[in-house]
Amino acid sequence: MNFLFAWRYFKAKKSTNAINVIAWISIVAIIIGTAALILVLSVFNGFEGLVKSLYSNFYTDLKISPVSGKTITITPEQLQQLRGIKGIKNFSLVVEEKAMLQNGENQPIIYLKGVDENYRYVSGVANNLQDNAEYDIGNGEAPKLILGIGVEGALDIQADNNLFLLKIYLPRKSNSAQINMAEDISNDTIRSSAAFKIQQDFDNKYAITNIDFVKRAMKLGPNDYSGVEIALHNAGRANELKKSIRKIFGEGYLVLNKYEQNRSLYSVMNLERWVIYGVLCLILVVAAFNMIGALTMLVLEKQKDMNVLYALGGNKGFIQRIFLSEGLLLALIGGGIGMLLALLVAWLQLKYHIIPLTGGSFLIDYFPVKLRLMDFMLVGATVFVIALIASWIPARKAAVQEFSLRSE
Repeated sequence: MNFLFAWRYFKAKKSTNAINVIAWISIVAIIIGTAALILVLSVFNGFEGLVKSLYSNFYTDLKISPVSGKTITITPEQLQQLRGIKGIKNFSLVVEEKAMLQNGENQPIIYLKGVDENYRYVSGVANNLQDNAEYDIGNGEAPKLILGIGVEGALDIQADNNLFLLKIYLPRKSNSAQINMAEDISNDTIRSSAAFKIQQDFDNKYAITNIDFVKRAMKLGPNDYSGVEIALHNAGRANELKKSIRKIFGEGYLVLNKYEQNRSLYSVMNLERWVIYGVLCLILVVAAFNMIGALTMLVLEKQKDMNVLYALGGNKGFIQRIFLSEGLLLALIGGGIGMLLALLVAWLQLKYHIIPLTGGSFLIDYFPVKLRLMDFMLVGATVFVIALIASWIPARKAAVQEFSLRSE
């Protein structure tokens, strides 16, 4: 019943046109705020999905790492048990260390990643090689480098067509407090075979090579590794399989999923999302002030109607609910139109890429958009709460006043 009265008040002609103007201004503000919130959150979803897909090409579903230090000891028995866990698609043993590459005067510092033959099946590096180059890491005696495209540029070479050997310097495992350049730094030559392009964070600092070469250069033991990178049949079971892996390796080993391997990245992205959400909510707060003004003027406009309703048996709570419903009606109209507008713009962006992404250094040339039901529910709830708070003030004022049919 109260919504029926609210709808009649919304459609009815007011004695003062300003009431209609302010009401429609509040509706337009809600439309803009709702559409802006959904679209910005959808763009964040698009970029988040893009970044995750890029990072997924380098980081595996699970990774076993040392709790402290650079290396862990992994026995053949542990590897055999790891193979027996259902749900694991494949895994690769890796050794990582900082190294220096040299090509004449070009001497970039890189992260050298020694991997075994399974690495091409657990990561996406082999699928992101430039110029259709062949994935080739060589062997322990004749290793080859697959460079990030940024490292390739820093060396000023073409990785898959380089005739000259590169010099590579690696620190060796040592218990001495002082570094002996001759004993503690390995000095080898290596040939490049290809370059990969995944994401700038990896392209500018990583190089992939044969694990046996790296272990020999660093003087690591036969069971010493930096970690184990694991690919799963179903990435959604990562947290479940972590428990099984922990039982095999016990204390002293970390088992990390993709989120935990990139905790800082995902935390920053999530923080940015909520900051933008909070800023755009200010548009809805502005709409709320307009709503308060429109409903307050409507309360004054409908004084006689409220006196009649009270005389007919309508209590103060019923009158309060009428004006609360009026505020929620404004929010429903504005929020509904705003959501439809956001859907239309998102569809146009997905289909026609109407808003370009300038700069020229991105993998795509338009803003990515990904709509999520949870975003619509969040924005809808936000509009509802703000409208409820804004309409409560004039509704309460209408309910607490004195009612009388007598005119002074």
